[in-house]
Amino acid sequence: MRVLALNCGSSSVKSALVDTSSGRRLQEMHVESIGSDHACLHAGAEVRDLAGADLPIAVDELLAAYRGNEDSGIDAVAHRVVHGGEKFVEPARLDDSVLAEIEQLSHLAPLHNPPALAAIQRARAALPDVPHFAVFDTAFHATLPDHSREYALPAGVRQRYGIRRFGFHGINHSHVASSVAAHLHTELEKLRIISCHLGNGASVTAIAQGRSVDTSMGMTPLEGLVMGTRAGDVDPGVLLQLQRADDLDADELDDLLNKRSGLKGLTGTNDMREIERRASKGDRDCVLAIEMYVHRVRKYMGAYAVAMGGVDAIAFTAGVGEHSALIRRRCLERLEFIGAVLDLERNDAAKLSGDHPIATLCAPKSMVHLLAVRADEELAIARAAASALGG
Repeated sequence: MRVLALNCGSSSVKSALVDTSSGRRLQEMHVESIGSDHACLHAGAEVRDLAGADLPIAVDELLAAYRGNEDSGIDAVAHRVVHGGEKFVEPARLDDSVLAEIEQLSHLAPLHNPPALAAIQRARAALPDVPHFAVFDTAFHATLPDHSREYALPAGVRQRYGIRRFGFHGINHSHVASSVAAHLHTELEKLRIISCHLGNGASVTAIAQGRSVDTSMGMTPLEGLVMGTRAGDVDPGVLLQLQRADDLDADELDDLLNKRSGLKGLTGTNDMREIERRASKGDRDCVLAIEMYVHRVRKYMGAYAVAMGGVDAIAFTAGVGEHSALIRRRCLERLEFIGAVLDLERNDAAKLSGDHPIATLCAPKSMVHLLAVRADEELAIARAAASALGG
């Protein structure tokens, strides 16, 4: 089955036409820097200038490029949607009623659900004769046990407002778990895996017997690790103090926590490559940012190793996890006590690609498998939609 996977972010759209039987990408395109003077469409070797284009225009241009290929033969379209709430724990075939329900969840993922909905509307208009499916980042975490899922708030408050932990990056965490099991030639149900999705958004997930049993993000993507522009874990009392002292309203707090904190708040940039470069030259803010970043990752890895009664594999994925040997090394320091021993040469040499999507990082004596895994959300959502369609 040929499924067009659309992975829409706040300022970019990644896409791939996938043969879900073989996993082969028949076509691949992406649009980056949407809304800026640097926006452009990458279609293989071709780069098309889309300076100033907003998201709807960018999606229209991308879909036109697919439709212009007579060999595309699209059987279905799969859309990544970050927040599916309590209802959407499986891929959902999209119609107006489903879209309305997804829209009601936008306040829980304000950076992601609205652009995904905008892309869905344009794609359904451009490709009306094929089925469209939403695949949800929160769905993989539907297996969270009660003690991981609930907050220590009164039951009436939790039930009235639907307050609970949902978790995110589930599409990629699931892909990582399956990839690790295949690489190790071991049944997924026999493994305890810590999956570290380290990108502009970042989360750590504990996966036992193929199921998500704990994860660092919560009801929204704000909880957990230090991220590109998000603060991660913050004492709620800090927010109360800001509200009282500076009379900040909900929108101002939302902007502070989602867009002006994290690495950007600490250093002025959310580009880890730039932060590493500046830290190497002695920039104190960048040195502190890296120390805080890796400390938070290590805290969660240690907690999840204890929660699962041990760990068989630790995997790094997404932009920072795949490409930063420094961050991987710092995250894995002093873990010999759980049997994890990094091979520095392997770590420095690791290069991931479509032909080499996974790399071993551990020393031969390590009791824990240490791996870098190439993220492939497009393949994962395409296969999820094909499965839902019976293909």
